Amino acid sequence: MKKIGNLALGIIFVVNILFVGGLLFAAFSPYINPVSFPILSCAGLTFPIFLTINCCFVLFWFILRWKYAMLSVLAMLICCVQIKTYIPINFSSNKTPEGTIKLLSYNVMAFGDLKKTAGQNDILTYIKNSNADVICLQEFIVASNRKYLTRENINKELKNYPYRDEVKLGEANTNGLAFYSKFPILSSRRINYESEHNGSIVYEIKVGNDTIVVINNHLESNKLSNEDKGIYKELITSPETAQMKQGAMRLLKKLGEAAVIRSKQADAIAKEIANSPHKTVICCGDFNESPISYSHRVISENLTDAFVQSGTGLGISYNRGGFYFRIDNILISKNLKSYSCTVDRSIKTSDHYPMWCYISKN
Repeated sequence: MKKIGNLALGIIFVVNILFVGGLLFAAFSPYINPVSFPILSCAGLTFPIFLTINCCFVLFWFILRWKYAMLSVLAMLICCVQIKTYIPINFSSNKTPEGTIKLLSYNVMAFGDLKKTAGQNDILTYIKNSNADVICLQEFIVASNRKYLTRENINKELKNYPYRDEVKLGEANTNGLAFYSKFPILSSRRINYESEHNGSIVYEIKVGNDTIVVINNHLESNKLSNEDKGIYKELITSPETAQMKQGAMRLLKKLGEAAVIRSKQADAIAKEIANSPHKTVICCGDFNESPISYSHRVISENLTDAFVQSGTGLGISYNRGGFYFRIDNILISKNLKSYSCTVDRSIKTSDHYPMWCYISKN
């Protein structure tokens, strides 16, 4: 019986080794260029799964043979940066120094399909009451029919923002980015990269004596249908069926194709940041990627992730279809410091939660 028990533990330890390999591969998959290996580059999506399983192995081995637990512990130490990126924990005070500015980034999903209730729109009311100094909006679409939310409604509610800009994206102009600021806009221009419905706009704003570059982004979406999202949910619950294996391949193909497009967009944004004539840079918006991804790594290479610096928890910013990831970001240059970076779950009208933080000179 003792030999059988040892054999069983040996088999479990081998399985543990495989999951350690999966964790490390997922953690360092952001260094895989999607252009060369589209599907492998998506391995970062599995990072929380492998991390959870390895935590379970640590608990298991500590009860039976604590020395075996060191394997998973060592693996987690190796990818501690990725763990902090994915699920940061900060206990800093909520007090912010004088001179901070509040930045809000929000994919408004056409202001919740442009709906009004008693003449009001929940998302527009939220933005107005946020008291943000700078607002970056994605999926900014307005209606001409007064029954729905119009540009006139938005301008009236956001009258405290004298400096504003709106850019239509895509050949059919079915998507847009908007920028509202309490500080003067010195210039604006679009980053040149290929996309049918997405884009990035670079703004220079004057804050006191400083010129700050703010880049508002909406990167390529994964273009997953409701059927695809249904397959994803079933994969989580019953991945062993043949039908699910076929669905998984289709899902991975779509994710890989979108990752290839995003990688080129990310490269263009990273180049823009590296060549910026101004030291102070803020880059925010909907990246459509998890924090463990090629696009997030490349764009944040010379920046600090505000949520990692001053947020806590998973910070899930997408709230539909079972894809619970932090795909919205606020990244800041090294000479800035963020405070109380928050994914605000108090409003669910859009398929994204708003993200905001306070920012000051470091």
